Order: sequence, then C-alpha cells, then structure tokens
Amino acid sequence: MKATGSGDNQSRDSAGLCSTATQEPRRRPTGPVEGDARDPPEGRALGSRAPARIKRSKVLHTVWKVGVFFVGLAVVGAGIVLLPLPGPGWLVIFAGVGVWATEFVWAQLLLRWVKRKMTNAARKALDPAVRRRNLLITALVVVLLAAAISLWVWRFGFFVML
Repeated sequence: MKATGSGDNQSRDSAGLCSTATQEPRRRPTGPVEGDARDPPEGRALGSRAPARIKRSKVLHTVWKVGVFFVGLAVVGAGIVLLPLPGPGWLVIFAGVGVWATEFVWAQLLLRWVKRKMTNAARKALDPAVRRRNLLITALVVVLLAAAISLWVWRFGFFVML
C-alpha cells in the first residue's frame, strides 16, 4: 500500500509502518523543537534586555552592547584572577556571564545549561542512596587517615611531624 498525498515513495506494511528500503532520509527541523534547550522559559525571551529607547537607535544599541561586553569582561577577568586567590572566583565568573546574558543570546544559553547541570547535580547529591554511599566513603577515608596518623605517631613520635 502506498502513502498518498505525501509526494515521496514510502511504502507501508499492514501495520502502517514505513519501509526503509524506499524511504528518503528525514530532515531535522531547523527551528526550535518543543522542549528544546533553546526554548525560552515562559515570559522570558532570548535576546537583548536593553531599554526600548536604546534599542530604537542602532548606533546607541551597538554602543550599549560594547559597554555590556566590556563590563562583563572586567567581571569575568576579576573572577579569573580570584580563582587561585582566596575569594569567590567561580561566583564572580558566573556573575560576569550573567552581565553578558543581559545582551547576548550565547551567554543566556550558557547560563541555562549551567543551571540545568547544577540542578541535576543537586538532585543526584540529595538522592538517599548517593548520600549513604558518600557518607560511607567519607567515613572510610577518615578511619584510614586516622590509622595512618596513629601509625606514624607510634613509629616516629609526635614531634617528628612538626
């Protein structure tokens, strides 16, 4: 039985399934698919969040974007400097990407991806089986470390460590 009205040469068996012998390759949709990571959450569209009066002028909007880029770059740079130093390096880096996300779609998508990964990691960490396993591993490491330190002190004495 032939499919009618589709314009391609697909044959269907008695269950209505397409035969792969004459089937043309299917093309992926070019736009966002429902549930895709690129879909904006309800009420929040991707793109610039500049004030309307700035968006009206192309030159002013370009200057705005350049300014946002350099402010975000300064914040990300400060976060990179804070990574080896005491301080909230990663938090500052993500704050800089948040500044970029007010104007650039790629930064908005990056923040969505990071948020999704962090939510999944938190959900896994709060899973009772994973928590029990982590507590057992931590307890084992503490016991082994205490045994190693006790052996060291018994063998060489306490003051050798200082």
